[in-house]
Amino acid sequence: MGSRASTLLRDEEIEEIKKETGFSHSQITRLYSRFTSLDKGENGTLSREDFQRIPELAINPLGDRIINAFFPEGEDQVNFRGFMRTLAHFRPIEDNEKSKDQNGPEPLNSRSNKLHFAFRLYDLDKDDKISREELLQVLRMMVGVNISDEQLGSIADRTIQEADQDGDSAISFTEFVKVLEKVDVEQKMSIRFLH
Repeated sequence: MGSRASTLLRDEEIEEIKKETGFSHSQITRLYSRFTSLDKGENGTLSREDFQRIPELAINPLGDRIINAFFPEGEDQVNFRGFMRTLAHFRPIEDNEKSKDQNGPEPLNSRSNKLHFAFRLYDLDKDDKISREELLQVLRMMVGVNISDEQLGSIADRTIQEADQDGDSAISFTEFVKVLEKVDVEQKMSIRFLH
């Protein structure tokens, strides 16, 4: 008897997901198996609670922010396709993708899409700007109680001062991109998925 993972995912679905995300057939099958093992309700979707059972996310200070990224606004479940779309942001960029067709849609794992994804982790109120308060909140998540509020405030102020080019005391996406122009985002925001 075939495994549950192979029986519920049709070949045409795999092909569509391959096209949309760039994952290989075997990666999709493997990730589907992982998805179904996380799906405790066995209803073809994952809840926030399902994600919180992943040990790496449970111990990550930004775990809740990363989990939230899987869920469209107002949704509390994500299906396999949405799961794969979000994971695709973390797929490494292959050498043969760097010269991809310029007329097609930008791959989900492009530098620009990775930067948008990272920016949304900081932009807690979704107003397209990272305020001092949002930066402080994320810094607190990352360092916990190891640094005083005064020191965190100083880090936030310095960061905004260095990044803010239009004088609005916040960091826009354009300013965020500029600050990270010399950072290898493609490598830092990549997870090696087995082939």
